[in-house]
Order: sequence, then structure tokens, then C-alpha cells
Amino acid sequence: MHTVALAVTDGMLHFELSLASEVFGNPLVGMADRWYDLLLCGPGAVRVGRFLLEPDGGLDRLKSADTVIVPGWADVDVDPPAALVEAVRAAHEAGARVASLCTGAFVLAAAGLLDGRRATTHWAHARDLAARHPEVEVDADVLYVDHGSVLTSAGKAAAMDLCLHLVRLDHGSSIANAVARRLVVPPHRDGGQAQFVTTPVPAQDDHPLAALLPWAIERLDHPLTVEDLARQARMSSRNLSRHFRSVTGTTPLQWLLTQRIRHAQELLETTDDSVDTIAEATGMGTATTLRRHFNRTVGVPPDTYRRTFRSRARTPHQ
Repeated sequence: MHTVALAVTDGMLHFELSLASEVFGNPLVGMADRWYDLLLCGPGAVRVGRFLLEPDGGLDRLKSADTVIVPGWADVDVDPPAALVEAVRAAHEAGARVASLCTGAFVLAAAGLLDGRRATTHWAHARDLAARHPEVEVDADVLYVDHGSVLTSAGKAAAMDLCLHLVRLDHGSSIANAVARRLVVPPHRDGGQAQFVTTPVPAQDDHPLAALLPWAIERLDHPLTVEDLARQARMSSRNLSRHFRSVTGTTPLQWLLTQRIRHAQELLETTDDSVDTIAEATGMGTATTLRRHFNRTVGVPPDTYRRTFRSRARTPHQ
């Protein structure tokens, strides 16, 4: 099983720790044959918020994990504990995928894992991270950054986005979407989406695009344009773009492309449809267009993606 180790010491933020525990600690019964083996690793009993937690093992167990997650670090004005920093560095050197949630990026930076890399953290602490670690390219305008073996996220809701992103990498889009439905959170937000939008994440029907977004998702097989969306929303294209940026943090065309790619992922995972058929069903038009956008967004061609997740689905429980 894939082991996920949460690295904790006194002073961690309980929100990020809790959401990581919820995502990786509760398997989807009947949907995923293999889930994660979740471990809490710390230097003995640790206080997180108002809670006293007893870890499953010491920090030395991090280096045997497949994925190490460092939750938010509460007091960013002081250096994180040397034992935690060294354990995270050792885990990465041993081959673990290391991810930070919110201000956990300060721990990764102290361990040298972000040197020469682009990284993010909560926008309110981005300037401090950049000042203390000038060798890190701090980007305060994104939700998360994925370098493969090292990942960082912004705060709170963006930490959930990164956790779901990890599930998507390991188990595919269908399973990640199922986790999101269980937790009643948006199934996918691009890592490059803006951290701060003028309107909070929309709830129910309280935003100008409430009727438009589901309408567009039901018509992904159509070659929708910004003008089509604006006409349906009964507003100008300029007004539409302003509302999209406010509500979703991205542009109408980028949002559409994201929905098309995610729908293509689900079809590749759950059907035997050809790439040409999936290209038509997702509004990409041709297999060539789908392959170009899919490869650029997901990092692998559609056929490789299908083989990867089909083979994982058929692997017996271990």
C-alpha cells in the first residue's frame, strides 16, 4: 500500500492536518481496491491547536513513507524544529514525494527542498518566505505548485486542492472526484488558478454564473465560445470575463478547457471509447487536438493515461 506520513510537531495548524487525515485516512469502500496507509509521525505526543495527539511513530519513520505531507506551521516567525527539517530532508533523499500545506512550505524551504524551485504558500506569508529564503521562487498567485517529488500549496481550501490533486495522480480523476463529492468540495481547481478572488468560492446559487456553469458542463461536446457563454448568461463578453475571474479565478476559455480535460480523463478511465470518440464527446473536435491539450495539461498522452489507470484498477489488493 502507498504510505502517507503526516509530519507533525507542536505548533502545527489543525485545519490542514485534519483535512489531510480526512482525504488520505478514509478509503472509498467499493471504489478503490487499494487506499493509503496513513501514519502520524512526530517526536512523541504533540499539541496541535487544542488537541494532544499521540503519533503512530517517530519522525524517523518519514523516510520509509511514499508520500510525506507537512501541514501548516503556525509560528512562521521562528525556525521550524531542526529534527523535523532533517527528517523531511531525509525522507526526500530516500525517495519520498514531499508536499507542504499552507505554511508547511517554511519547513520544506528550511530543508533545502525548494532551492531553485517555484513554490507557493498562503499569500499572507509569501513575502516572508521569499525574504527568509531568497533562493526560492515564491509565487503567491497560485493554489499549488507540482514539481513531481516536491509540491507546495497555498492555505486552507488550496490545501484541499493539493490533496485531491495527489489522489488524482495516484488513483485517477474518477476516484478524486468521488472523494470530492464525499467531502462536498469542488472536484478540481487548477494549481495555476489565482489564490485570491474577489468573490469567495461560490455556494449554491449565490453568484452570477450559478446557472451558466452547469449549463456549459452539460454541453462540453459542443464547440462553445466566449460569445456562446456570454449569450447564454445574457451579458457582454467583457462582463462575463470579469465575473469568471471573480468567481472562478480564471478565464472562461481556460475554465472550459479544464472541464474538457477532466471529462476526457473520466472517459479514458471508465470507458473503452476511442480517443477520436472522446475528442468529440469533450468538444475537442479531433484526436490531434485532444492529445495536444491533454499532454500539455496532464503531462502524458491520453493512451498512456488510460493504460496507467486501467492497470492500477486491475491490480489485486495488496
